[in-house]
Amino acid sequence: MKQRDTIIDYIKIVIGTLLTAISLVCFLVPHKIAPGGVSGIGTVIYYLFNIPVGVTMLAINIPLLFLATKKLGGIFGIRTVVATVLLSVFTDFLRLPSLTDSPILATVYGGLLMGIGLGIVLSAKATTGGTDLFAKLIHDSFPVVSMGLILFIIDFMVVFTAAIVFGPDEALYAFICIFITAKMIDLIQEGMKSAKAFFIITDYAEDICDKILSELDRGATILVGKGAYTKANKDVILCVVNRFQIVRLKQIINEIDEDAFVLVSDVREVLGEGF
Repeated sequence: MKQRDTIIDYIKIVIGTLLTAISLVCFLVPHKIAPGGVSGIGTVIYYLFNIPVGVTMLAINIPLLFLATKKLGGIFGIRTVVATVLLSVFTDFLRLPSLTDSPILATVYGGLLMGIGLGIVLSAKATTGGTDLFAKLIHDSFPVVSMGLILFIIDFMVVFTAAIVFGPDEALYAFICIFITAKMIDLIQEGMKSAKAFFIITDYAEDICDKILSELDRGATILVGKGAYTKANKDVILCVVNRFQIVRLKQIINEIDEDAFVLVSDVREVLGEGF
């Protein structure tokens, strides 16, 4: 089982780096969109000195990987090296045309593909090297500076440089691309099985739970609560439903207890039976 999981992880690394490279080759680089990080630096250098993007990415990543070897650990370090090399090779050797003449479409689709690709690589317990390694090294030396701030500063400097070289429009496209990429990475990492958690404070907990079980085929948990003002005991129902069951659950609650106090919150990922 462990060997099978390892093979699947390496397949993910290949797919993820390939998608990331396609985003660069087909969308971002042709439109001079530098999406922060090492790929953004590679894009700027490509247009200034005609040095292939993949070569620049690998040249920057090699010393970073060397410095971070001890911090990465064995398995994670090896996978990161593989992902870094694959991304550089795919970026320089893929011979694909630009798929759109619109910089807006290039920004959106490039950001989506890059986010999906990087998210898949991260799910395989690896990274593509780059500025996150640099940020980790700085953070370890200066713990008072957060990694988020370091990454923001690096990306800002890359995009600012791109604004000087390419122009303000391309820099704005780059910011949009970075935002889309980050959201897609979160979506891949946290899962697409989002749901809603209902906290229902009611005097008719048993009746509502019976309806939830019979009509929605969902489980529910009755928690014991106590009113802060009245000091009276209250039942609190906790129930997680998918997006298709939200409206019906609200109807059930309203039909049984119009005065129920209901709190609905987002659940980014749900694991377990029924999900």
